[in-house]
Amino acid sequence: KEDNSMKKNASKKTTKINDFTLKDKKELLKKEFLKYKKVLIAYSGGVDSTLLIKTASDALGKKNVIAATATSLTYTKSELKTAKELTKNIGIKHIIFKTDEFDDSNFINNSEKRCYYCKKELFSKMKELKKKYKCEVIMDGSNHDDISDFRPGSIAEKEANICTPLKNAYFTKNEIREFSKELGLKTYDFPSLACLSSRIAYNEKITGKKIEMIAKAEEFLKSFGFKNLRVRTSNLTARIEVDKENMGLILIKKDQIIKKLKSLGYVYITLDLDGFRSGSMNEVLKKSKKSGY
Repeated sequence: KEDNSMKKNASKKTTKINDFTLKDKKELLKKEFLKYKKVLIAYSGGVDSTLLIKTASDALGKKNVIAATATSLTYTKSELKTAKELTKNIGIKHIIFKTDEFDDSNFINNSEKRCYYCKKELFSKMKELKKKYKCEVIMDGSNHDDISDFRPGSIAEKEANICTPLKNAYFTKNEIREFSKELGLKTYDFPSLACLSSRIAYNEKITGKKIEMIAKAEEFLKSFGFKNLRVRTSNLTARIEVDKENMGLILIKKDQIIKKLKSLGYVYITLDLDGFRSGSMNEVLKKSKKSGY
């Protein structure tokens, strides 16, 4: 009976979440902010965290919201430039600080828990900033869709008591884009961002050289106008992911692409026929668990 009761309650809860309109979620989001007077937000310059700093500043006032951007080898210069521009346009204080995940062998060894160690380092530094700037809480841009994805970083998030307003208000990625467009944020159609280390195959050591190769390869490919793009890396092989409708352009430009990527140090250049998809490196984890490989 207890099991049946729990299942019914879980079903009711799911139905309730799905019944929330975007208007309802906007109100829930505002209430998340109004629990506090001054907040520190982990800011990448991406779709989610930009909506977060904008709505937080609207609810609490610009002087009560601080955006904090972590820099390291895994964060590109172009992303940092964008983050600076966006915080300036919104009109809030922007702190740039350095993280040292490359000093942690657990991160370098690149197990499936890599993201946990990276986030743990991030939040440890942010706790120092929270104290320095007398903020009540640290927030990040996790959203409701993240619940169904493989995200070891969420464990570090919980350990550090990070507040997740977008997730708590049940915002999906599509709703974040819709609301961002309503607010006139140019990030509404930005491609999803991900740490450059996420391009390297699990259990293959992360090095500064590999990160540099990935960054330069993606920067070159973006010059052709690709919006969604990843250069997945394993044993000097570049596996290029773009939207399926753009695969033809890769083939048209293949001679230039091969020449450039080989000059960066890649030996084999491949095109993933499955196309661009966020978190594709996690597919091998699902496959290995099912097959026992």
